[in-house]
Parts: sequence; C-alpha cells; structure tokens
Amino acid sequence: MKNWIWTTLLTLLPIAELRGGLPFALIEGNIPWYLAYPYCVLVNALIAPIAYLFLDTAHKLFYKWGFYARLFDRFIEQARKKLSAKVERWEFWGVAIFVGIPLPVTGAWTGTLGAWVLGLSRRQTMLAVLVGAAISGLIVSAIVLLGIEALDLFIGYL
Repeated sequence: MKNWIWTTLLTLLPIAELRGGLPFALIEGNIPWYLAYPYCVLVNALIAPIAYLFLDTAHKLFYKWGFYARLFDRFIEQARKKLSAKVERWEFWGVAIFVGIPLPVTGAWTGTLGAWVLGLSRRQTMLAVLVGAAISGLIVSAIVLLGIEALDLFIGYL
C-alpha cells in the first residue's frame, strides 16, 4: 500500500510527474507494469482538472488587481498573437505531443498551463493531457523495462 501512495505522490508532483512515478512503481514499488502503467497515466491525467481549477480560481481572484490584469492581458495577447497560427493548426495534438515527450518541463502541469493560457477548452485540454500521458507512459515504461532487462543481462554475465 505504501508503494501505491508514493507512486501517486510522485506522479502528482510537478517536478516528477509520470516520469518519476512510473519508474518508482516499476523498480522500487515492485508493481507490475500492467498495473503501474494505467494507474500512473490516470493519476497524471488528473493533473489537468486540478490545474485548471487552480488556474481559474487564482485568475479570478488576482484579475481584480489592476496590475495583474494589465500584465496578464498583455502577456496573453502577445502569446496568442505569436502562437495563434500554430495553436489553431495543432491545438489538441500540440498539447498531447508536448505532454507526451518525457523530458523536464514538458508534462501535464506545463501542458495544462499552456493550453489554459492559449484558450483551449477544458474538455480538449483534459483529453489531450490524457493522450499525452499515455504516450509518455509508453515511452517511460519501455525505457525502464528495457533498462531493467539490460541490467539483468549485464549482471548475468558478471
């Protein structure tokens, strides 16, 4: 049970997300891949509604302040102008691929923030984060499982 809790916490952390939770589950948690993969993907996909709720609430609270409103409006306008053609073309798949690349700062938290800033719908963002988490989970699972097998093979030769 303790391993499931640690896996959940690591998967929800912005610094680790699925890239930290899934390897922990497979290596330290001794959780089989066929349970760890879907669990970590679903937990990672839960970040989108949590982040959206936080962003909407914080934005409504801070938007009452003139300084924040001016700064936010200017930032959003610049971001949308700069990326509008790309966003209109890639909306869903852009977020899904961004979240699906298992590198630092390309996870569900950042993907949700980017989608929120660029004005993508909540439903579209949540689905894109789920698809991206599934892609990222496949990549991370393959790397970890192949690494474990390679290590077993290497140690077997010693």
